[in-house]
Amino acid sequence: MAGEVIVRVRGLVNRFDGPPVHDGLDLDIHRGEVLGVVGGSGTGKSVLLRTIIGLNRARAGSVELLGTDMIHGSETELRAARQRFGVLFQDGALFSSLTVIQNIQVPLREFHHLPRDLLDEIALAKLRMVGLPPDAGGKYPAELSGGMRKRAGLARALALDPEIVFLDEPTAGLDPIGAAAFDQLVRDLQQALGLTVFMVTHDLDSLHAICDRIAVLAERRVLVAGPMETMLKHDHPWVREYFHGPRARAAAVTAVLEER
Repeated sequence: MAGEVIVRVRGLVNRFDGPPVHDGLDLDIHRGEVLGVVGGSGTGKSVLLRTIIGLNRARAGSVELLGTDMIHGSETELRAARQRFGVLFQDGALFSSLTVIQNIQVPLREFHHLPRDLLDEIALAKLRMVGLPPDAGGKYPAELSGGMRKRAGLARALALDPEIVFLDEPTAGLDPIGAAAFDQLVRDLQQALGLTVFMVTHDLDSLHAICDRIAVLAERRVLVAGPMETMLKHDHPWVREYFHGPRARAAAVTAVLEER
């Protein structure tokens, strides 16, 4: 049974220069689920994420996140909402001039006035939470591997103990072992912390491994949303090719072997 809807998108229209990216898009995100968002190039996966969290202003429609109107809400309401979600942007999007510890502390400094020792304690706890050693905290992003940068970005996303985290291509650029480890980390954190996860991805292994539901963006809207079984039965050409093509078959075999 589906849980409480904590993000509700209705009739969303996003347009930049040219035809709309989204036109009448509807989507629900349920509390406690891992939702994978997929689609072809140019379907606006990252645009949808940015619109939900308020970084992009839609031309029309509505976005309600944890009870807050993210399009028409007041600045006070939006500021309160921002403390309830975290975001991992592509490749971590860490501030290059700050150490990892300082990066993790950015949202804490933005929303709270805490003493230095408590800031350090919280940041180190988040480092441990994502599987990074304490000495990584004093390093700069350029001194980290790609996988470590993503984990550091995830630690920053968790700094305020959010209810929902948004992940934009979290396993892109990682080798298969690193990607599988990151998937497992996300699932472990989701279960331990009761998180809701919205994950933009193209990684079929991630979809098989950790997603409860999948939403497919096509034709400027959410074409279909549901569990993997729904995707495998859908007859739209792109959906069929994506979930039944060679890469999909390889991912399915991997998933079966892991279950054994």
